[in-house]
Amino acid sequence: MDFFSRSWTALRAAVAGLPDEDFARPSGCTGWLVRDLVCHLVIDAQDVLITLVTPADGEPTADARSYWRLVEPPTGEDPLDALVPRLAAAYGEPRWLRFHLDDVGAAAGRAAALAEPAARVGTRDEVLTVADYLSAYVLEWTLHHLDLVAHLPKAPAPPAETLAAARRALEEIAGAPFPAPLSDEDALRIGTGRRAPTDAQASSLGALAARLPLVLG
Repeated sequence: MDFFSRSWTALRAAVAGLPDEDFARPSGCTGWLVRDLVCHLVIDAQDVLITLVTPADGEPTADARSYWRLVEPPTGEDPLDALVPRLAAAYGEPRWLRFHLDDVGAAAGRAAALAEPAARVGTRDEVLTVADYLSAYVLEWTLHHLDLVAHLPKAPAPPAETLAAARRALEEIAGAPFPAPLSDEDALRIGTGRRAPTDAQASSLGALAARLPLVLG
């Protein structure tokens, strides 16, 4: 849960520090501008708030690892994927996107800090403990932080400790470690298809290379 707070705080601070012109630049999410990614983060923050106030009975059916499923690469036909850029454009000036993310994002952060780790919540037809649910989001926040700064060399990168935590999470999902020489950032970008490995990196990945990218849903 501590990593949730660190990764979310760092991501929100990175967005808050972006100049207006950067919102119109490409993000690391194929087909999305930075403004589209920020709009997606607003929706994610809303999802966190909704889940934390959705108590569930019964034993957990998922944990921080199994919350994420490996799915087929997107085809671009998902209605929500098409909706996000339209919503982002409707904000007009970047300051309104910043304001909404700061407002809803801060509320999500406070709700997470106040939540009982052992409590059970329901989302996506699954039951998780709060601790597992928030731990799962460390991977989400860290990957999207990398997406945010993919073409913005002056923007701050994710914290080293949350990069390492996200790498461990992805390795658990993959059921195999990434080669030690790969940096945490490279392991996350290559592992999720955000960039292709070099020939040397592909060779070091061995059999794991054939299973990439790991697309999470």
